[in-house]
Amino acid sequence: MLEVILSGIAQGAIYGLIAMGMSIMFYVTRVINFAQGQVAMVAVMITAAVNRGGVPIGFSIALGLGAAVIVGVLTYLIAVQPVVKFDRLSFSWLASTLGVALILENGAAAIWGTSTGPFPALLNNSTVTIGGAPLTDQQILSVVVALALAGAFAAIRRFTLLGKVGMAVAFDPEIASTIGANSWLFAVGAFATASLLAGVAGVLIAPVAFANPYLGSTYGISAFVALMLAGTQRPVGALFGGMILGVLNQAANSVINPQASTWFPFAVVLVVLLTMPEGLFSDRNPMFRLGTVLRPRRVVAGAIEQ
Repeated sequence: MLEVILSGIAQGAIYGLIAMGMSIMFYVTRVINFAQGQVAMVAVMITAAVNRGGVPIGFSIALGLGAAVIVGVLTYLIAVQPVVKFDRLSFSWLASTLGVALILENGAAAIWGTSTGPFPALLNNSTVTIGGAPLTDQQILSVVVALALAGAFAAIRRFTLLGKVGMAVAFDPEIASTIGANSWLFAVGAFATASLLAGVAGVLIAPVAFANPYLGSTYGISAFVALMLAGTQRPVGALFGGMILGVLNQAANSVINPQASTWFPFAVVLVVLLTMPEGLFSDRNPMFRLGTVLRPRRVVAGAIEQ
């Protein structure tokens, strides 16, 4: 059972990183980019292609992550901002971002082919035993990186002026503009940050999943499910939602049958949404209040309080 839990947490860290990005962009813009999984795929495919050309792995990863950020920002500028500006209350962005997902996926397949290709190893793939449960160093790296990025985001949000102004923009863009906050710049920054997190998630899972133009669909859907499980109010909570989903996947495969992960976690999420529509980490669910790291601050007339 410990092996199921630990491997599920490692798998869920990937879902959680993408979900955390979705939560950040929704927190600031009230929009979710449904091409997030494909943004992760772009980072993977470009990293692999550049590395095959003889570029060192570190620089290849930097180029892949940079490409992911550029794609995410362009998605906002081309597919989100125009439709939101036309009708702020519509959900046209859902269709436009799904269109971006299809374009990225089919474009990658046309450029690199539909078959799975190799991805350079990041570590030596050695195994560490924790309480009798084996974990690869790649799995440990995924969890450590995910927690470090979540901690960094929480610290920026809580202790810096940038984070405080960002919360003001998220609470009310019009009021925030009266104190000089640039809502457009924060929206672009939210999409850039979310895309960077997706790219990191892609690079972390690629040594196991390899480079495939269709991997974005699987991880994008799982990340959205993790976000719904955790709730959209807590970007850091979305990471833990991903880890919970990862454990559910592994447990379903182990206890029910190897195909159960395709439906069992969705059944659990449905139950959660029926009983707690705002997710596990909402203010209305006192059982899962994870302390001040996951609690938002209130914005009152431009002043940010605990």
